Amino acid sequence: MPLNFGLAMPSYAIEKQEEPEPAEIAIGERLFLEPRFAQAWYAKPEKANQVSDPILEKTASTTVTLAGPFAGQTISCRVCHMVDEHAENPQGGMRSYADYAHRSPIPNRNDGNQQTNRNAMSMVNINLAPFNLEQTGALFHFDGQFNSLPDLIRATLTGRNLGWLPGEEKTAIKHIANVIRTDDGRGELAIAFGGSYRKILSGNANDIPARFHLPPAFTIDVATASDQQLLDAIAELIAAYVSDLNFQKDNNGHYTGSPYDLFLEKNNLPRKPHSKETVAAYTQRLTTAVNALKNPKYITADENKFTHHQQRFQFGKKELQGMKRFFTPGSDTQPGGNCASCHPAPDFSDFTFHNSGLTQINYDNLHGSGQFIKLHIPNLETRNKHYNRYLPATAQHPQALSSFRRIADKSQPGITDLGLWNVFANPDMPAPQAKIKKILCEQAKQQGIKRCTDDKLLTFSLAAFKTPVLRNLGHSAPYLHTGQADTLNQTVALYITSAALAKTDQLRNTDPALKHITLTAADVDLLVAFLMSLNEDYE
Repeated sequence: MPLNFGLAMPSYAIEKQEEPEPAEIAIGERLFLEPRFAQAWYAKPEKANQVSDPILEKTASTTVTLAGPFAGQTISCRVCHMVDEHAENPQGGMRSYADYAHRSPIPNRNDGNQQTNRNAMSMVNINLAPFNLEQTGALFHFDGQFNSLPDLIRATLTGRNLGWLPGEEKTAIKHIANVIRTDDGRGELAIAFGGSYRKILSGNANDIPARFHLPPAFTIDVATASDQQLLDAIAELIAAYVSDLNFQKDNNGHYTGSPYDLFLEKNNLPRKPHSKETVAAYTQRLTTAVNALKNPKYITADENKFTHHQQRFQFGKKELQGMKRFFTPGSDTQPGGNCASCHPAPDFSDFTFHNSGLTQINYDNLHGSGQFIKLHIPNLETRNKHYNRYLPATAQHPQALSSFRRIADKSQPGITDLGLWNVFANPDMPAPQAKIKKILCEQAKQQGIKRCTDDKLLTFSLAAFKTPVLRNLGHSAPYLHTGQADTLNQTVALYITSAALAKTDQLRNTDPALKHITLTAADVDLLVAFLMSLNEDYE
């Protein structure tokens, strides 16, 4: 009897038939949607046709209760990275591979954790690398834990988000491999995507539709492969799918989907860096060109319209003023947001790590002004010597307390989230270290540090988080790594607070960029108008 996942099939299945994608992307999508990899499915094999996770009955949201599109299933990657599941509901709307919650709910395993410690970042454009550090390559998650997309995917499939506890990785890998080996090809996903995993992953079965014929680089013999080899193959396919999630560009690599992009085109403004131009030089060139515009040609609502955003498709005087605030460093005599120092065009992220001040603001709000600066945070030697006391739980240290990778709690002084600090020079996380050190060393040198030793760089990692992409923010609320800002106005206001702390030397591990934020409450609406002009109808 076919397994029934309760999937709402038509949209993705029909799209694939009308506009075939490379087979590795299509099969990667299937694996992204696969609910049987979850621990809840493993826990009740005798009830395979009735397994479901209670957290999926409703969609967690910051505003209203939404019906759960995955009700009756177990958790999959898509649960936290949605697209059109609530598109028809005005209180939900489209997503660009994000969810609606401050922090995503996770399966109950009686460990006290019912939600992730951070907000689900939009996955579109996630595979881009840092500007001016192209040789470094991309890092993943808000704290840079993962050196590659396949690394992130392996850890997610065998980690807490899918219900697996630290120390259960081997069991998870065995279970996932078993799902692949025993898939009978009769489930809804199998029917939509070409047949059983055994056939699809072989790449050469005669009865596989041509659009699902995997190229040799992605094929594997399910019958002879080890459990780990199957997990690795799956991770590469999901990575191919996720890498294909990009905002709209033309054949010349220019972004084309937002009112901002069309404003640049209409006014013959530079739309991306030259081949050997640094992002700083491009940003300055663009800023100079914008300031020199005498008669700007605006984008008006009668030229285009949004399908999935409840706003006019426009770029007018207010958006232009906001753009100037965004790109301009502030000073005692000049207002400016200095936003482009961390969110440079055209991608609107530098894909590196910065301390926005949010960790300190949140901690002090709970425990009193000035308490975060007084918080004892160990040096490198002490931290690594007492791993279980200070660092995150891993397969090697499943009993670690994760004291500095948890949600701050008023009843537990000393508990907070220090972001990159948890990963840098962590002996259990060797893969990303070279990339992280290069990024931190560059930042340290800009502040006069000549020798990039791990103990000195650890200070620069404190409370630093990866810079998110600012494109299409209308489909990824709530904001910040905590998800605590429901609106863009609240987000900008928090940066004004951080800047005030930085300028008075009251912020621990101050990012120099914060000292060049000079904004008033009147500037907030201008910046928000500009940020909304970066929205597009991503589908």
